[in-house]
Amino acid sequence: MSLGPASDRRLNALTEADHTYLRRLLHERTGVVLDQSRDAFVEMRLGSLATETGIGSLPEVMEALRTEESWGILHRLVVESLAISETSWFRDAHLWEELRETILPELLERRSGVRRLNLWSAACASGQEPYSLAMLLQEQGPLLAGWNVELLATDFSQTILKRARGGMFSQIEMNRGLPVTNLVRHFRKTTDAWELKPEVRSRVEFRELNLAIPWPVLPQMDLVLMRNVLLYFEPALRQRVLRRLAQTLHPDGILVLGSGETTLTMDDTFEGVPLERTVVYRRRGRR
Repeated sequence: MSLGPASDRRLNALTEADHTYLRRLLHERTGVVLDQSRDAFVEMRLGSLATETGIGSLPEVMEALRTEESWGILHRLVVESLAISETSWFRDAHLWEELRETILPELLERRSGVRRLNLWSAACASGQEPYSLAMLLQEQGPLLAGWNVELLATDFSQTILKRARGGMFSQIEMNRGLPVTNLVRHFRKTTDAWELKPEVRSRVEFRELNLAIPWPVLPQMDLVLMRNVLLYFEPALRQRVLRRLAQTLHPDGILVLGSGETTLTMDDTFEGVPLERTVVYRRRGRR
């Protein structure tokens, strides 16, 4: 007797024990807390991974995962596939206007003596955020002549970092927030994608870094973009990340969070600095 579509779905579904295992695995490796409302999202992502790897059904993925060594290739692929990596070009337009018109000019003025800037895009996903920042730097032209500007972009996912380094984006990705002027100026069309030009791509250094575990030593940062990351962490991890950020950020450096995030309920290490279009954060007591 053949099985109908509904029966196929039941056989291919994850059990509650499977979901609990996956939520725990994601939390242990990345600090991300995924609640039960995302179970359908988990099955969709894992189904795509099963197809890509040729493993077959979701139960077969789980069996392979449970029998693999504690942190093998499949564990890494599963965790990377379940991590939420929502991104777009110049996300939250008001922030980028503030960066262009206020934040970057003030940083350049304050660092004019040393002519050095360290910028960090944390949890950069496929690279749209750091590349957007690189385009803003490119607009500065001669103003940055003789400056040492380091733009670091990090993520825990090796797979997504490989994509980001390549600087290749689909038409769907290009349609998400990229102004036409930036498209014409900074990209070239290939057969089935858009390629970011080398002069912008070379401004960004991509590096693997997991915010949930101790970080390597980083240079003191003048600007950190860590947007829509802390909201996925538990309070204790949020505090650890913010306190480590305070050590990494220059005394008068600027932290930018997501539009729905604030440090007020997380930690008192930082204080909000209201600007015309948004709020940024500095180490408390610093001006």
